[in-house]
Amino acid sequence: MSPHQKNEITSLLGIIVAGALIGALFNQTLLFVALALFTYIIFMLRNAFKLQDWLEQKKDLPDAWGYWGEIFNELHILEKKKFKQQKLLSVALSRFKKAAEALPDGVVILSQHNEIEWVNPVASSLLGVNYPQDAGQKINNLIRHPDFQRYLLKNNFSKTMTFPAPDNVENTLTIQIIPFGYKQKMIFCRDITHISKLEEMRTNFVSNVSHEMRSPLTVLSGYLEMFSDKPPKDEKNFKLAIDNMYQQAMRMQRLVTDLLALSKMETAPIEHMKLVNIATLLITLKENAEILGQDKHHKINLQADEDLNLRGNVDELHSLFANLINNAVRYTPENGIISISWEKQNDEAVFTVTDNGPGIAAQHIPHLTERFYRADADRSRESGGTGLGLAIVKYAVERHDGRMEIHSTLGEGSTFTCYFPSQRFSD
Repeated sequence: MSPHQKNEITSLLGIIVAGALIGALFNQTLLFVALALFTYIIFMLRNAFKLQDWLEQKKDLPDAWGYWGEIFNELHILEKKKFKQQKLLSVALSRFKKAAEALPDGVVILSQHNEIEWVNPVASSLLGVNYPQDAGQKINNLIRHPDFQRYLLKNNFSKTMTFPAPDNVENTLTIQIIPFGYKQKMIFCRDITHISKLEEMRTNFVSNVSHEMRSPLTVLSGYLEMFSDKPPKDEKNFKLAIDNMYQQAMRMQRLVTDLLALSKMETAPIEHMKLVNIATLLITLKENAEILGQDKHHKINLQADEDLNLRGNVDELHSLFANLINNAVRYTPENGIISISWEKQNDEAVFTVTDNGPGIAAQHIPHLTERFYRADADRSRESGGTGLGLAIVKYAVERHDGRMEIHSTLGEGSTFTCYFPSQRFSD
């Protein structure tokens, strides 16, 4: 029994004794004791009513003395603690929401009945769930993909699941559910479209490399098998076989060289501090192009600003310009015209290669810089291309802070233009 309770019992006994003593004076002891107890009960009821009014209306705590004063004082202390705790919880909740809103992943909080309690903006975008409009809605009524429905009903959420985004089936999402609290769930979702595309590119890349290597290897192994069974006696046929084997070996060598160049650009740190004389480089590449296309009798024009140099990696720039010039030579028919220019336009250094070849259909242009993509596969292989040239050009341009544009019209020719920013200039 607490001291306050003992004091209240003492006060009650005192009231009874006082009533009895006063009643004895008037020879009405029981009456005055009853009146004293009645007064005590009225006091208790009055304070009980005050407490009830406060619980219903939550206004200021009433004043009282004695035991009820202690009760109201304790309630006041509890109310202050509760207010402080609510304030701390409110601040913590606000911080949690701000942190969850800043996350790159989507977050959805569900009740024990899978009803939406809160959604961050990323989850709204990825899952197509609107908050607060959809608050209280069951998540499985809004996301109806069968894989998600089955995953939601599982009791084991140790593994993630992958499914198409509800608003865009071309995008891929990964989801993991984490149980917490009292049968509540927290959904984490992430857009892994770029990872899926990279994996698809990797698969296609391995497949394409295997395909590209298989053809020359088949030719080489075929000739070698033929020579081992029956060496050719005809010198003409023997020379033809050797020439074919050499061409296929060169094809594999070009493929390996391009693959190594791509791999180096993807993994090596970007170091472009050397000053490169672009005009001198282009003169050399023009001479090489004339040798490469000497049987086609091309007219190759070069206009290069001798004072416009570029800070960069000389090997990568050589590969960039050589691929664009050699492509023009390979695909431009006999007696065609190829124009090469290097000049300053506004605040950019611009490299352009233009030919009057067969041109490229519009649907192929966005894919030309993809590895092993060929608008005309047979014609590309016949010309000696590996399908990696423009991919190398794209990487080299980007590593020099530039960009490339491709314009082409069927039957009229193509123009490849590379732009480099002013910070790469040398005045």
